[in-house]
Amino acid sequence: MRSSPSRPAAVRVKKTDARPPVADVPAKATAPVPADVAEAIRPGQSIELLKELHILTRDARLNQDSRRKLKQVYHLYNFIEPLLREIVAGHPDVTLVDHGAGKSYLGFILYDLFFKSLPAAADGNGAQVIGIEAREELVQKSRDLAQRLRFDGMRFLNLSVADSIASPELPARIDMVTALHACDTATDDAIRFGIERQARFMVLAPCCQAEAASMFRKHKGKNKNGALGESVLTEIWRHPLHTREFGSQVTNVLRCLQLEAHGYQVTVTELVGWEHSLKNELIIARYQDLPRRRPAERLQEMLRTLGLDELKERFYC
Repeated sequence: MRSSPSRPAAVRVKKTDARPPVADVPAKATAPVPADVAEAIRPGQSIELLKELHILTRDARLNQDSRRKLKQVYHLYNFIEPLLREIVAGHPDVTLVDHGAGKSYLGFILYDLFFKSLPAAADGNGAQVIGIEAREELVQKSRDLAQRLRFDGMRFLNLSVADSIASPELPARIDMVTALHACDTATDDAIRFGIERQARFMVLAPCCQAEAASMFRKHKGKNKNGALGESVLTEIWRHPLHTREFGSQVTNVLRCLQLEAHGYQVTVTELVGWEHSLKNELIIARYQDLPRRRPAERLQEMLRTLGLDELKERFYC
């Protein structure tokens, strides 16, 4: 029987990929800023921050609404920047506390435009912006954004403005206090905080404070011994709309007198268009250690004349 010829052993050929190795793909470059945006914003501004604040659109462009917002931002910044430069001329470790910060719109803009060029705070030393906000979820969002942007000199504390006055979490020396549209009595608490911490500057845009108006309503019709009685001044707040508006106006006048009674020089101007609000009054106070007796006397006289003695504790001097 013939034997079958043996087959040669199969040779296993190692398969190789004929394609050349794939080179590392570089990370996608950041899209260039549109020319009109580059011309509109200030050099070095964070595009990501401007998008987070809805000043730029998601694709980093400006529309009619965002142009208006940007104009408002710069209008506000033009009031504050000279004061910050004045502080830094004396010492670079400037500390600013923003009360009733909300989403920390103001704090982030100030940090981006001014503070990030200064030595950042470390263990409480250095330039820093501290946001005070009572809503914990907003505080956490601000912390996350600051970390993402590497804004190392920003801190956010979950406190009410009133609680911050005696809080050990804040440094003893405060250079500037801001409170923009801090609602109800939070503006007054911010003023008290600034006075207690001997802040060099305060920048305040008062908001809806209704205590004076409620006092006017409460004392309507009282006789002369009880309050205003038959005084013609009561006509100023006889109608509910006038009561509210006059109460707001009087409150801001009392705030200015209180600041002056503690040695501050006060300027009152308009903050045009901020947050689409009709509350456009801006109070800028600079500590000058000025004579205090006359504004203190005028403050007390005003409280007495308008039947607002119950507010003496709030507008102390």
